[in-house]
Amino acid sequence: MSGVLAWVVSSGVVQGVIIGAALAFLTTILILDSVAKAQTTTVNGWSSIRKAGQPGNGLLVRAALQKALPVVNVFEEAAYWTTSIDSAGKKLSGENAYRLHFAPGRLPPNDAFWSLTATDTVGYMVSNPSGRSSVDDHSGLVTNPDGSVDVLLQPQPPSGPEQNWLTAPTGRFNLMLRAYLPGAAILNGGYEVPPVVKVS
Repeated sequence: MSGVLAWVVSSGVVQGVIIGAALAFLTTILILDSVAKAQTTTVNGWSSIRKAGQPGNGLLVRAALQKALPVVNVFEEAAYWTTSIDSAGKKLSGENAYRLHFAPGRLPPNDAFWSLTATDTVGYMVSNPSGRSSVDDHSGLVTNPDGSVDVLLQPQPPSGPEQNWLTAPTGRFNLMLRAYLPGAAILNGGYEVPPVVKVS
């Protein structure tokens, strides 16, 4: 028996199995990422996957979407958008200040609530002096004279109303916008999340 094991080790079978398993794993990751990308819609830098969680998805699509956006509701129950870039395509960074401008009547339509959350690049919320990592339709957002709403994204307190301030991490960060029981304009694809604009 020891002779067989010695032969297996010296013959390169073990190394071949390890290399084959590693290549299979990497190939699977590339395929899943490719399938998820094909199912992703990006507008104004915000990406969404409308088919996530649907029972009619095939096994490959379900696996790919679970990897891209794990543990989510179907789009009809909760719409999710994510971004890591500003309107110029640059990575979001706490070294800058940003504005998310919602035109009058263009906050995310819903029959429950919406929320905007800032996370680190892995997806974890980061503690900050304000104690807030999200703003939502219960934050008492102050409207502009024309009825529009600006959400201010930066690590330091803004000069504008603090109710509209979403404290950004000091390094690179991502944003997630969620609308629960999304309205018809979201479901039919007519609603677009505005771009994140760098202001300084």
